[in-house]
Amino acid sequence: MWWRSASFIMDRQHNPLQNDVVSMENDDNDENPNNTNISAYYQTRAAHNAVVTTDWLAQSQAAAAAAAASETSDGEKLDVVLNSDKALSVIDVFNRWRKQPHLAEAVAAIRALASVIRSSNATTMMELEIELKKASDSLKSWDATSISLTAGCDLFLRYVTRTSALEYEDFNSAKSRLIERAEKFGEISYKARKIIAMLSQEFIFDGCTILVHGFSRVVLEILKLAAQNKKLFRVFCTEGRPDRTGLRLSNELAKLDVPVKLLIDSAVAYSMDEVNMVFVGADGVVESGGIINMMGTYQIALVAHSMNKPVYVAAESYKFARLYPLDQKDLAPALRPIDFGVPIPSKVEVERSARDYTPPQFLTLLFTDLGVLTPSVVSDELIQLYL
Repeated sequence: MWWRSASFIMDRQHNPLQNDVVSMENDDNDENPNNTNISAYYQTRAAHNAVVTTDWLAQSQAAAAAAAASETSDGEKLDVVLNSDKALSVIDVFNRWRKQPHLAEAVAAIRALASVIRSSNATTMMELEIELKKASDSLKSWDATSISLTAGCDLFLRYVTRTSALEYEDFNSAKSRLIERAEKFGEISYKARKIIAMLSQEFIFDGCTILVHGFSRVVLEILKLAAQNKKLFRVFCTEGRPDRTGLRLSNELAKLDVPVKLLIDSAVAYSMDEVNMVFVGADGVVESGGIINMMGTYQIALVAHSMNKPVYVAAESYKFARLYPLDQKDLAPALRPIDFGVPIPSKVEVERSARDYTPPQFLTLLFTDLGVLTPSVVSDELIQLYL
């Protein structure tokens, strides 16, 4: 059987893109979480030693930029409307951006924070930074269980205000600089999926079988690009109960004429011997190099690891969070409704957590807009992002 090596070298010396924080996944929902029992997180929910060089990364980013430039995005039209309405709160702007079908929740928050800078009446940098901090706190409290939303807001503030030159400029020049950096961060985050999809194509080979879990838009982008490149592969989709997100992904793949097989969640081990690789998304990438993702990801990684199958994670860099969970119970609960189809006695306790933590030793590689990383490199990347 043909395998790619998991040994990678990230050549990032003299990389002008090194400090560009690039880019969330799971379904967006238009409603604010007023029900404390159900989290908004759920509601919105080479045969040789390959080398990832700066040239490869730059080519992927250039190609993604060209593709984005050729599109007339509805988001750009929305941006004009939002910028003209100074009375909107940051939550209002955020909720309007979230209605864009292909826009991740964290990117919507980034766009909302950028609008705060544009519409601010602050007269000093200190006032503007305080206003940004309050807006960021409002967004993070809107859904305290969303890892990517919190990480996206934190990275935005760090990226936008990270420059000593601001101390030596007049306020109007400083504000213009902040707006430029905010817009750049938003564009980089928006293009992240395309970059990840391009970087991952070398790992999908003709005749392979890919197992995916739940619905991840970045994983869908990877498979869509592979299909457009005329690669011959098939996909096993887990059902993804209780919300059956795997059904949605299988429907999308069927539209692309990709051979797809739907599995019940308990059939993963039974089918793993037919699988060549596992692709999953992530709600958050933590400091250890592990991931937090849809419930069931951990057990799939365990089965794949025991059968020597590579587990690949596709995640935008704005999901890199300053968290270090030691076990499953270190996670803030993100609850979801569960319908078994029959009445459940009140004395029976039901596990309703929507996500689990997969330790780094069960992951092979992470495909990000920063490049292809091993789990052990994640902590170094986090340090650079938050410096």
